Amino acid sequence: MKRRDFLKTTTALMGGTILYGAPAMAASHSAPVTGGTLIWGHSETTQNLDMHQTGTASTGRVLQNVHDSIVTVDKDLKVIPNLAESFEQSEDGLVYTFKLRPGVMFHNGKTMTSADVKFSFDRCRNPDTGAVNFEVFNNVASIETPDDLTVIITLGQVNAPFLSRLAENGAGVIMPEGSGEVQGTTPIGCGPFKFVRREFGNEVELERFDDYWGGPAYLDKVIAREITEPTVRLTGLRTGELHMINDIPADRIAEIEADPNLQVVAWFPLNWDFVNFNHDYEPFKNPKVREAFDYMIDKEVLLEGALWGQGKTTASPSYPTSASYNAALTQRPQDIEKAKALLSEAGYGPGDLKVVFKATTNYPYHIEAAQIMLEWFRMAGVDASIEQLTWADWLSQCWVDKDFQITMMNFFTLWEPDFLYYSLWNTEGAFNYRKISNPMVDELTAKARVTVDPAERAEVYKQVQQVVHDETLDVVLWFRNGTIGAQPTVMGLDTIVHPNGSNLRFHKVWLAA
Repeated sequence: MKRRDFLKTTTALMGGTILYGAPAMAASHSAPVTGGTLIWGHSETTQNLDMHQTGTASTGRVLQNVHDSIVTVDKDLKVIPNLAESFEQSEDGLVYTFKLRPGVMFHNGKTMTSADVKFSFDRCRNPDTGAVNFEVFNNVASIETPDDLTVIITLGQVNAPFLSRLAENGAGVIMPEGSGEVQGTTPIGCGPFKFVRREFGNEVELERFDDYWGGPAYLDKVIAREITEPTVRLTGLRTGELHMINDIPADRIAEIEADPNLQVVAWFPLNWDFVNFNHDYEPFKNPKVREAFDYMIDKEVLLEGALWGQGKTTASPSYPTSASYNAALTQRPQDIEKAKALLSEAGYGPGDLKVVFKATTNYPYHIEAAQIMLEWFRMAGVDASIEQLTWADWLSQCWVDKDFQITMMNFFTLWEPDFLYYSLWNTEGAFNYRKISNPMVDELTAKARVTVDPAERAEVYKQVQQVVHDETLDVVLWFRNGTIGAQPTVMGLDTIVHPNGSNLRFHKVWLAA
């Protein structure tokens, strides 16, 4: 196949060391200095700024610098105290007691107390809030605050992942009591930077919070300039207009790594990508049709053609080093004749099935991937076309209204398996925008929540992955590498990537003179 041969011969291979969840870069040994404004070429557009409500990792990446959670994770993804100075779990797994750090200040000058924790968690579990992590608190029977620095949460039944869910993606974020109405436009937290302003679609400005409980940041300010076009972002880095960019264009990484005037941080993985079917669209209600589309895709060629080899194919979306990762799963190979046969069995002859592939320009490699896949779909007799959407339109049409037939999306290494599998594949999951309703997945994800033994719970999640694969609920494609390009004056980059591989933290980043 000429296009396949072309793609394989034009692949740019990644240089340097790639690590799981950590940047491949030596720590700076210079003494940090305070001051300066770091201009960050942010690859995506921020949306709703309410950390409890936002479902986009792009917005969360900025807000992680504004907020802190009650617990967090270390480099090995072990849950550790954060705003809580310590925590305890009862032997029956139903009662969690958190002792809060004294003297933690919010950006509005208020001192954090247990009332703020209760407010934040009650807000998350209130259906009227529209929090993306509402189901984390489904089993919460009571939240007690016997004193200003003690929070006691009692569950109605065991929820084994409860503590780890509080460490990820905003569920454990603590906001000042009564601040819910303003969080979407002027977020208030207790993180190392306070929110200053946002020009929608242009930039977000953050300013150092000198009273941060973990010690003040070095930078005076961080300006996240939203530049979704990769070449424009790269040009800004080269000209010095930008101090730092994330998501170096895949076809330019080797070139930037070879530039002595720039530095590169690379890590694996940043996120994982998958092809989505709308299970409410009549053809995709049939698992044979979904399986047929899986057989149409050559995952290795797609990785080379759309991502320039900057990642690794996978049949499982679990974090690669997780005990839950089902290494026994293998992707279906491309088999166009098999795909045609499955479509025929489902009642679709050549040209009978028409699909529109909606892809967002927010991820240019999604557009390229969709264009490549459309060639294969047409080879299998599918009348396929592509509709390119802005990020806002994709969120509105695909995420909110679920108005699509087939699409593609990525999620940022959701290391916590309950967050991953319940949120994305359970019928009631907050991220189930594909209208999937599979009784076996629902049963298994519910079972995992009451399975206390970690090894046993990991086996349950491996079964979930098997069902997702066997029923072709989605087509999991690959893990994608993360990259940052920076000026040589940007220091402390060895601290910037969160252990989850997605979030960026500027607390210990600084600018040389």
